[in-house]
Amino acid sequence: MGVAESVVPDRPRRPRAWRVARLAAISTGATVAAAAATTGLLFGQARQARRTIPMAEAPPPRCDGVYGAKFPGPALTMVILGDSTAAGYGVHRRRETPGALLATGLSRRLQRPVRLHRFAVVGAISAALRFQVEAALDCHPDVAVILIGGNDVTNRTPPALAVRHLVEGVRALRAAGAEVVVGTCPDLGAIRPIQPPLRWLARRWSRQLAAAQTVAVVSAGGWTVSLGDLLGPRFDAEPGRMFAWDRFHPSADGYAAAAAALLPTVLSALGAVGERRTSLIRTGGVRSLPKAAQEAARHPGTEVSGTRVRGSESGPAGRWARLRRRGFFGAAAVPQPAPTTDSPAVEGRT
Repeated sequence: MGVAESVVPDRPRRPRAWRVARLAAISTGATVAAAAATTGLLFGQARQARRTIPMAEAPPPRCDGVYGAKFPGPALTMVILGDSTAAGYGVHRRRETPGALLATGLSRRLQRPVRLHRFAVVGAISAALRFQVEAALDCHPDVAVILIGGNDVTNRTPPALAVRHLVEGVRALRAAGAEVVVGTCPDLGAIRPIQPPLRWLARRWSRQLAAAQTVAVVSAGGWTVSLGDLLGPRFDAEPGRMFAWDRFHPSADGYAAAAAALLPTVLSALGAVGERRTSLIRTGGVRSLPKAAQEAARHPGTEVSGTRVRGSESGPAGRWARLRRRGFFGAAAVPQPAPTTDSPAVEGRT
């Protein structure tokens, strides 16, 4: 046999290579088709959810004014910033808004007047905080409460971008001497009109943003409270009572529960820690900030703040953080607001 006859022809390799390429193309095509089908399903569910959840029809009631005017001493100034949850969309009386509930709770616990300015806007995303913070700084606030994030999830704002806008606002407020408490992104997976698998993705995106918000805000010197699924089991068990008519925003009872979770942290940020507050603490502990943020995102009502261990702010895994988890706050936990004196100078400035 000659050399030429001993060489194995390479022609069979071409069909084998073609078959491999063909199988790879089929596999890739199947993956792309599956992804496209999933994306189409999610967009379809999003459209259905938007049809099911009514659009905002009227602005929430204004809650600006002086609360606890009967108490002596200078008024403490509080501002509330953020989106529709901060504004109180879903209720019809000013006393039911989270701003009014927090201002009333502060005035009664501190025994001093509280002047409230609301700059929160329905539909706001984190990028809009810049304008709200600029307006709030003119009031020289002692404390700022920020509720933001839900619209960033529904608009698919990149989490890093949303967090950057939030932390810029926190730093500006802290530089002006204000304490800052942020209610992190609520768990949109708890919203009934959103169906699986969109609900599962909404829950994942919400928790990821909430954890990132916690790390950034605490690093900037603020405090956070995890709102999670808007304080969970009761909202799930009594959606007709805890959600408003649109099945998306909290009702008066829902806002009362959320405000009751925020109030102890606002008091703590102001240095007013009393026996009533400490008696409500269920568990807690010190963690690295990233770990604390992940735990808080899974456990609604968890407060996260910066702390020191042996005199140091940071450890091997990063900045130290303290967690405080409290028992569930019912709607009756926050006293109903007393009559307020409106502040005409700030009415309608949002």
